[in-house]
Amino acid sequence: MYQSVKDPKMRTFFTIWFGQFISQIGSGLSGFALGVWVFQQTGSATKFAFTVLLSMLPNILVAPLAGDTVDRWDRRKVMAVSDSAAALATLAVAALLFLGRLELWHIYLATVAISLGSTFHSLAYSAITTILMPKEQLGRANGLIQLGQSATPILSPLLAGVLVMTIKIGGVLLVDFATFLVALATLIAVRVPKPIRTVEEEEQEQSFLRRLTYGWTFIKARPGLRTLLTLFAITNFAIAMVQVLVVPLVLSFSTAGVLGTVLSLSGSGLLVGSLLLSVWGGPKSRITGILLLWTLQGLLLMVACIHANIVLIAVMLFGLLFTAPIINGCSQVVWQSKTPLNVQGRVFAVRRMIAFSCTPVAYLLVGPLVDKLFEPALAEGGALAGSVGRIIGVGPGRGIAFLFICLGAVVVIVAAAGGLYPRLRNVEEELPDAFPEAAPREEPSRDELLVTEEFAVGA
Repeated sequence: MYQSVKDPKMRTFFTIWFGQFISQIGSGLSGFALGVWVFQQTGSATKFAFTVLLSMLPNILVAPLAGDTVDRWDRRKVMAVSDSAAALATLAVAALLFLGRLELWHIYLATVAISLGSTFHSLAYSAITTILMPKEQLGRANGLIQLGQSATPILSPLLAGVLVMTIKIGGVLLVDFATFLVALATLIAVRVPKPIRTVEEEEQEQSFLRRLTYGWTFIKARPGLRTLLTLFAITNFAIAMVQVLVVPLVLSFSTAGVLGTVLSLSGSGLLVGSLLLSVWGGPKSRITGILLLWTLQGLLLMVACIHANIVLIAVMLFGLLFTAPIINGCSQVVWQSKTPLNVQGRVFAVRRMIAFSCTPVAYLLVGPLVDKLFEPALAEGGALAGSVGRIIGVGPGRGIAFLFICLGAVVVIVAAAGGLYPRLRNVEEELPDAFPEAAPREEPSRDELLVTEEFAVGA
């Protein structure tokens, strides 16, 4: 699978990945446990939803600063500091809980601190992956990273449910703290080569504003990447609406028990897709793969919602989640291959900021769209009851189904538009690779390689 696994840099990647995987499971445990605590203490879904909003906003607001920091500092140390900050925030919450002093605003504050650390951490992690992995292995490496992300929502609730009953919420938080220590230990045990700064970069460092805006300047000058980012923003907007409305759609014609089964079965699609990507590495033409899978996602949305059929909905959800890690992995490889190592932090920060900014907008719009427009239009006697209603039916949930069909059509149109635009279609050939093999960088010393060799075995 990984033919060059004896390469010290690749073994360093596996060491880091192992620690991060363990830490992700721990974070999932504490997220579940704190969610239980918030509901038990407040009984308010709104207050819990606010914690979700707080976990998203830092990704948008501080991304440019995080990207500049990642490019200027040792990326391994950035990950270590981020993990340390998250660990201390988790430990503080656990201490307040054991002392009986924990309040809701403490949870909010800890959520912001952890989210801030996560923003710096994820940008550094992406850049380190590009440094350590050969180009032909980037797809598999990104598949492994997404494997950890997809396993967390499956494994963490199962483990946390048992742990909350046995060692209580405070114990779960301490387990999460211990997993942070594992991640820190792996980061301390390895060394990562540092890119050499160019003359252009040294000049940019004279202006803080230029550094913060460089990511957008880089993307703007490359129409293919700019178009890819724009199309991702549109599809992310559509999928965010689908994520919000899946529960009310299913409950409009089925039961909560059936909903739980469908969500559990379809959720395995994310894990299967990540596993496939980690073994396969993705299609040779990443852009073609992205466009074809977007088309498949759009068709699934359109076909599955024509009738109120739980099997069709389950297949649609499985397909959306199965294709998501492959699409994201292909996109990540394109960006990693075409962005110079020295500026990946800033470029990826702008990419992240634009992509994440669409999600809260979708959350804000989806309620009014459904309640004020789509559901009334497909109610008995509604404006579309005699036209669209003749095909997909009328009544509760049919407005949501029609919105899904419209969103599916948007995704198909996005894929078609991308395929018709030659600057995007040919971006992998037109833009030169800016990859470690072709870019100057400082190689680790013999002592650093020995450290890597010694500690990478456990991964």
